[in-house]
Amino acid sequence: MAGTDEVLRHPVAGTHLLNEAERGRLARFHRETARRDFVAAHALVRLCAGWLLGVAPTEVAFAQHCPTCGGTDHGRPLLADRPDVYLSLSHTDGVVAAVAGHVPVGIDVERFVRGRGTEVMHRVLTAAELALVTAHADPDHAFLRQWVRKEALIKIGRTDLDSLDTLDLSALPLDGQGDGTPLRFEDLYVMDLMDSRRDALVSAVSTEPMRPGTALTPEWTPDRLSADRPSPTNRVPRPSRARTTGAAGPIL
Repeated sequence: MAGTDEVLRHPVAGTHLLNEAERGRLARFHRETARRDFVAAHALVRLCAGWLLGVAPTEVAFAQHCPTCGGTDHGRPLLADRPDVYLSLSHTDGVVAAVAGHVPVGIDVERFVRGRGTEVMHRVLTAAELALVTAHADPDHAFLRQWVRKEALIKIGRTDLDSLDTLDLSALPLDGQGDGTPLRFEDLYVMDLMDSRRDALVSAVSTEPMRPGTALTPEWTPDRLSADRPSPTNRVPRPSRARTTGAAGPIL
């Protein structure tokens, strides 16, 4: 998770990373802030994928596919040349998040706006969740925590928008999280993060434990790959599955 401005200050971030479909979608944005968030999120997911694979972000063959309409300018992100890699990204007003892994992953980020959850919480929470959220000292923040978790679960394919009120996360704690402490939901791992400076919450889910990455470090440039990753011209054999399936993404 990172601020849009923080990502766009990175030496390799920019519209030059986008493919034709992404450029077409970018052209349809009317607000400059939305354009910047879009570019930052799509740059960040390339940084994550590049860090995971040990290649420069410019070598990442990012693509998207919508299983409903077959469109390639939206839908689930993927790598065109690496079906063994899973991606997810999210952006909101001034904040972006991304995750990459060798197992299915999903991520969502939202900024806190007081009162925004009141209208929808009755439509997307189970009865047990609603009781916990409304009894919470800060119901708006409690609802937002459940919301980003459910959005991340949509992106990993566990649920959809029409079924959110049947997906019960009441067993997950609402307090004391936001530091990346691993949680379990059924067969999934949940990582909650919080950016107190921007009052943003993020949740990432995966089928195996996740770990914070270092993809946003300044040394991660096309001509100087991070020292702890293999270079694209001198790759080492892939370690055992247990050491390579953790999702990787930068955090603040």
